[in-house]
Amino acid sequence: MSAQVVTPLFDNAYDEGWIASLPKVCLHDHLDGSLRPQTVIELAAEVGHELPYTDQARLERWFSEAADSRSLARYLQTFEHTVGVMRTAEALERVAREYVVDAAADGIIHGEVRWAPEQHLSEGLDLDAAIHAVERGIVAGESDAADRGHIISIRQIVCAMRQNDCSLEVARAAVRNRSSGVVGFDLAGPELGFSAELHREALDYCARHFLQVTLHAGEADGVESIRQALHEGRAARLGHGVRIVEDLTRRQSHAALADNVARLPHSHDVSLVPATSLYSMGEVAAWVRDRRIPLEICPCSNLQTDAAPRVSDIGATARTGNSSTGWAREYREHPVELLRSLGFAVTINPDNRLMSRTSMTREFLKLAHEFGYEREDFLSVTLIAAESAFLPLDERNDLVDRVLAGYSTSPEVGS
Repeated sequence: MSAQVVTPLFDNAYDEGWIASLPKVCLHDHLDGSLRPQTVIELAAEVGHELPYTDQARLERWFSEAADSRSLARYLQTFEHTVGVMRTAEALERVAREYVVDAAADGIIHGEVRWAPEQHLSEGLDLDAAIHAVERGIVAGESDAADRGHIISIRQIVCAMRQNDCSLEVARAAVRNRSSGVVGFDLAGPELGFSAELHREALDYCARHFLQVTLHAGEADGVESIRQALHEGRAARLGHGVRIVEDLTRRQSHAALADNVARLPHSHDVSLVPATSLYSMGEVAAWVRDRRIPLEICPCSNLQTDAAPRVSDIGATARTGNSSTGWAREYREHPVELLRSLGFAVTINPDNRLMSRTSMTREFLKLAHEFGYEREDFLSVTLIAAESAFLPLDERNDLVDRVLAGYSTSPEVGS
């Protein structure tokens, strides 16, 4: 069983190899968004599911082009083909096993993969049987990775779909299957129009049973969705959360600030002025920042779905709906670095490897090339992720130690 190969994006092979080797912690990855194209083709043939293409390269390109539509609704349509082939226990087990092997090859040492078992019951599986199948695949994948010299731990986050009405049943299944590696609950699917409040019973059930919650919020909807995730869901993390920047107000323009700095008695570089001098925060943003509620940021995915406000427009441009005006189009326009500079607990994640043609390594490479991330920056976001994992304290401490050990033995770039 070979790991999926991500096409290199840069000419400097050593830099890519170095970043690929860094220990990573992944908190936001969808199982049904991470299938190998060839696996989709083979599983589709087994169950008679019709695909747009049966050639691996053309199918991979189709997924990428369909996802790169600036529409979350269109993006989500691509899952009809991945979910459509994950109908049996054997298929779920295979997909989970391959996911773990690919994650290990990506440098991940701990990951929390999410998926919605309610979408995989058409062939007679129930929620528990589906969760157990994925767990068997994860265990087998961890063993495969260990045989290749990679120690990796993967846990499940069980999702309920916002547009459906079975979230309480899914939450109960998640709690029942803690011993099968389930560590959290999520609400996925269309965010706009399907508030967390609609799933209060499920969220209350998770709270009563002390099951950790991370909710998709601040991706396809704005600050109010984040507020509900915190209030109704008691979310310990925010899935994406990137639109928290809509709760920022710019104190003065960058040009005005530069002019004011130039008038000071001594010369100052405006680029060194703290971001907190440029923006004030609303109550939701301040709450999230001050309490270090982790943001599960997925930059490549955000660019595809118009989820990330363009950093130059933040705090100054009125935002209405999913207008193309004001949305980040290039990686450098994504507000990920602004969020870090403001003190938010930012983690970096791929979201959907197949649709976004990405990985943790690719995200790290883009951060290096667009924002100049270096060793300490990668270590910082990785430690935040490790400390935010839905694990017991002793396991989180061990994970932090593993991250630090990996960085202590990794050579510097270009050394």
